[in-house]
Amino acid sequence: MPVGLFAAPETAKPVAPEKAAEAPAKGKEEAPVKPATGKDKEATPPAKPAPSPAKPANSKEVTPPAKPANGKETVPTTPTEPKETVPATEMPATKEGVPTPPPAAEDDEAAAERKEADAGTAVARPVSSDPVQVYGWREWVLVGQTQMKLAAKLDTGALTSSIHAEEKELFERDGKKWVRFIVTDPGEKNSPRTRIEAPLVRIAHIKDPGGKSEAREVVRLNFTLGERKLRADFTLNNRSNMLSPVLIGRTTIKELGWVDPSRAYLADQKILR
Repeated sequence: MPVGLFAAPETAKPVAPEKAAEAPAKGKEEAPVKPATGKDKEATPPAKPAPSPAKPANSKEVTPPAKPANGKETVPTTPTEPKETVPATEMPATKEGVPTPPPAAEDDEAAAERKEADAGTAVARPVSSDPVQVYGWREWVLVGQTQMKLAAKLDTGALTSSIHAEEKELFERDGKKWVRFIVTDPGEKNSPRTRIEAPLVRIAHIKDPGGKSEAREVVRLNFTLGERKLRADFTLNNRSNMLSPVLIGRTTIKELGWVDPSRAYLADQKILR
């Protein structure tokens, strides 16, 4: 009995301190291991920080295989492809290689008048100090080599001059187109009829008051107004319903001088201003 009593306390004393030492050791070791920066230092090296957050988040998405899936690793092309398709849809609308149809062609007279108006407003022309002869709104003119006397209206509203012509006939002479026609005053019963031949300058398309476009031959004729000898383009027209068989347009009036719309037949008076 005395031996057993001494053995029991000896074994109990060493066991208690060992367990007590082991328990706190485990608790102290686990707490510092978690905040230990050793693992953080291992994650910071080289290029691991950038992929490390992406890998756990996108570990199941697998971004690297997605790049070759797009075809030749052209990831930026995927957003640009819709941008390229937008102009592609616009190109067929414009139809490259096929020019858009031009607007309907204007009549020669209307187009020339608009061009002249634009040119006149763009640049201001200085007024000459030289004396200028004044003409009336109606004057006598001598047309052609026969110097046939006809009444002419000076019309600043018309661009090109015009003359009454009958029995017009186109023909060729020395490989060039000519026009043969008869000039007369349809307002007078006994007006002489003079046949004139002149080279064809062009064919003008002029719109009548009804809106229909009419093709008219244009010839260049010599004529005399007062003491002025001039040469101008005339359209061959049927002026039987007009007061004057000849009309002088502003293209020729610019070379003559001023027009007084309140008086007529002033050429022989030689009025200067």
